[in-house]
Amino acid sequence: MPQVRANGIDIEYESFGREGDPVVLLIMGVAAQLTIWPASLCEGLAARGFRVIRFDNRDIGKSTHLSDRPAPAAADLMAKRMAGERVDVPYTLGDMADDAVGLLDALGVAGAHIVGASMGGMIAQLVAANHPGRTRSLVSIMSSTGRPGLPEATPAAMAALMTPPASEGREDRIAGAINFWRATGSGPAYAPSDEEMRAYAELQVDRTPYDPAGIARQLAAVIAAPPRNDRLKAVRAPTLVIHGADDPLVPPEHGKDTADSIQGAEYVTIPGAGHDFSEALTPVYVKLLGDFLAKVEAR
Repeated sequence: MPQVRANGIDIEYESFGREGDPVVLLIMGVAAQLTIWPASLCEGLAARGFRVIRFDNRDIGKSTHLSDRPAPAAADLMAKRMAGERVDVPYTLGDMADDAVGLLDALGVAGAHIVGASMGGMIAQLVAANHPGRTRSLVSIMSSTGRPGLPEATPAAMAALMTPPASEGREDRIAGAINFWRATGSGPAYAPSDEEMRAYAELQVDRTPYDPAGIARQLAAVIAAPPRNDRLKAVRAPTLVIHGADDPLVPPEHGKDTADSIQGAEYVTIPGAGHDFSEALTPVYVKLLGDFLAKVEAR
């Protein structure tokens, strides 16, 4: 896959579809490489007339890992936030939003449909808020505004997020990925088979080495981020908010709060879906995203 230099880092990306078609930029979540976006989803949107770009955020996959910066402990950051103390982090979600826009600059893309999942949804929200001229539309998937008081993740889902693999060995990393997806995953209606989960885990594990410090820095950016509700009130890009009705990691109330914060936003829940993408869910997302993006382009 190619790389470009943008916002002071090297960004690994992959493009699907024709260069002249409207661009859809896919932004993924914490500890998630670009390959978490299913190729079938990218190809499905490309078949509907869009150029789809997925990329590795900083500190994950094959993009720059900021190994010269500290890796804050999540528990310490959470305690400081709850105590109202100042929280210093290596970088912010706003910096990651600037990475996304820098990638568009490097590729010569004036504006794009900005689509983000989980932490990627938070980053996408900031792209729309901070760079309105570059945002053709916003799609926030299984994400949140960060507003205090919203329902928390289930204990099992939070434990799965915060528990590292038993070792950095291949089989332990694969087992850790499978355990995470089982705890947070695609929900009762779209659960992948054991074979699909294994193949998906192998794809991530074999692509790049394990970097717990990079994951810690990404998680720190999420923990330190202030609520975005007031910022989102200024967003005027057409917006679609999608959330799994059975999401145990980011409960659907977070998606509803996101939609309520953006003027004119559409809110769609997927019954039986959790916090993940599976092949069974791909046709649902291709239709939801494809129909929405086509409607925006028709305007």
